[in-house]
Amino acid sequence: MPLDIRLMPALRDNYVFLVHDPEEGVTAVVDPAEEAPVLAALDAAGWGLDLILNTHHHPDHVGANRSLKLRFGLTVVGPAADRDRIPGIDVAVGTGDTAAVGAAVARVYDVPGHTRGHIAYWFEADAAVFVGDTLFAGGCGRMFEGTPAQFWTSLDLLRGLPDETRVFCAHEYTAANLRFAVTVDGDNAALRRRVAEVAATRAAGAPTVPSTIGVEKATNPFLRCDRPEVAAAVGLPRGSPAAVFGAVRAAKDGFRG
Repeated sequence: MPLDIRLMPALRDNYVFLVHDPEEGVTAVVDPAEEAPVLAALDAAGWGLDLILNTHHHPDHVGANRSLKLRFGLTVVGPAADRDRIPGIDVAVGTGDTAAVGAAVARVYDVPGHTRGHIAYWFEADAAVFVGDTLFAGGCGRMFEGTPAQFWTSLDLLRGLPDETRVFCAHEYTAANLRFAVTVDGDNAALRRRVAEVAATRAAGAPTVPSTIGVEKATNPFLRCDRPEVAAAVGLPRGSPAAVFGAVRAAKDGFRG
């Protein structure tokens, strides 16, 4: 049976996800920013809580770890490369490891760049990847602790997943991301169509998450740093993808549109 994945808005613009295996009745929460939305969603669904899956250490991703662990006696899974900053961690994982939610098994990948110890969880059979702040719909996270080469390698890994893979990222930043995207990839017809689609989605009060890998490959400039038009837009027509990524990320950091 497929996973039941539910999205919960939290804080100002975070998304938290419940991942439920109906076959075994096991439920995980991905990056619990705060406790109240999680408890409300569990109560509405009639589920318990067995696992926390953390992608990285930032407070808006681990804020409810300790309170949920105290309440449910659950297991906290998080990045081995950053285990000292994950509250309540029990199981530390990285590339080559797996994380199971009942019968559903995710492959774990190290995807540093936003932080030094960021990971992603790919549930291949359910065409779903939980990417935290490494990849956003139309963008990527700020480069707080990594290097351009690290971050580009992480994004290149994620864009290698099947196009139909649903991308569950942790923030509703899509409209703002696309306003920047058109400044470096403005001749991209798919991107222009996406801008209109996202505007309509947000006007209706609906989330823009999940996206898909295929959509991101076609419209997200941070996954297109090996495209000549993106390289030219940041003045690096012969730059390496990592160098172009660094320039695009710097341009986004300074963007006020």
